[in-house]
Amino acid sequence: MPLSKKKGAQNDFFGDVYDVVRLIPKGRVTSYGAIAHYLGLKSSARMVGWAMHACPKGVPAHRVVNSAGMLSGKHAFKTPTAMELLLKKEGVEVKNDKIRRFKEIFWDPGKELELK
Repeated sequence: MPLSKKKGAQNDFFGDVYDVVRLIPKGRVTSYGAIAHYLGLKSSARMVGWAMHACPKGVPAHRVVNSAGMLSGKHAFKTPTAMELLLKKEGVEVKNDKIRRFKEIFWDPGKELELK
């Protein structure tokens, strides 16, 4: 269920995306598709990508990658290496624009944010 609905706020897809991204722990990553699936729009990974491209300051966009662990959104950062540097600062290993040990550090909002 989208976060905005959980909180009783007006439904806003980009806002919901940013709410989920803010919850990704340091040193972990998720994918556009995992966020879309959590928000109930599993075929809308591209829309999550658009949201990430328009991401406001304070949202850790560097923690969102494609389903193969590639830094596909790096072009949206100030420099081509900014996304990688932010991830490395959090202890995430990156080689050739791909997250190493991707499955181990993958954060699935559908599992991590389940309603109790």
